[in-house]
Amino acid sequence: MIDNLYETIGGRKTVQAAVETFYRKVLEDETLRPFFGETDMAHLRSGQSMFVSMLLGGKAVYTGKEIGSAHAHARQKGLKPEHFEAFLRHFRDALTEAGVKPENVEKVMGLLEAKRGEVLGG
Repeated sequence: MIDNLYETIGGRKTVQAAVETFYRKVLEDETLRPFFGETDMAHLRSGQSMFVSMLLGGKAVYTGKEIGSAHAHARQKGLKPEHFEAFLRHFRDALTEAGVKPENVEKVMGLLEAKRGEVLGG
């Protein structure tokens, strides 16, 4: 029996595909690209895959920075709620492209939305 969202959406393969697509979309977005000028994208994609996997109930252990401190530099660069909205939109699209069923996309989005305050620092 599948008892977590991670397995329900397809596990590691789906999460990694979604994260890859997500960051492609983010870097194509002129409003978001400036936040990633000095970023090691391979490291970021790896950490994001771990974070999302753990958030969805997978056995991955996220070993990166606490989410608030991980986004401190972006806040210093002017991260605002409209940027977070764009991130959510791109992640929703990435999950859909990875083949996640709409009802499960919305469950994932709810978990990500719950991180809004930590990301935006408020």
